[in-house]
Amino acid sequence: MAKTQLNVRVDEGTARAARERALARGMSVNRYIEELVRQDTGEAGHTFVEAAADFMKQYESVFAEEFGADRGADRNADRSAELGSDRGSDRESRR
Repeated sequence: MAKTQLNVRVDEGTARAARERALARGMSVNRYIEELVRQDTGEAGHTFVEAAADFMKQYESVFAEEFGADRGADRNADRSAELGSDRGSDRESRR
């Protein structure tokens, strides 16, 4: 990806904090600021979700073999039944 230079002015305290935090993380101030902006725009979270989805797709058969293919469906059915009975209780208490 092409890089663009961006110059910003911040007060000395902010600059010092950026340098200290970048140093503590073992990265440059440029990289630190870049990561903050990515986190703020949600790019890091989106990238994580995509990677997790790819991982699950890649290892779906391993999980199915280990835990059973129907396990997720059974849990969802159990949860739906629980919610249904909870809703019934709520209706009774409102009467």
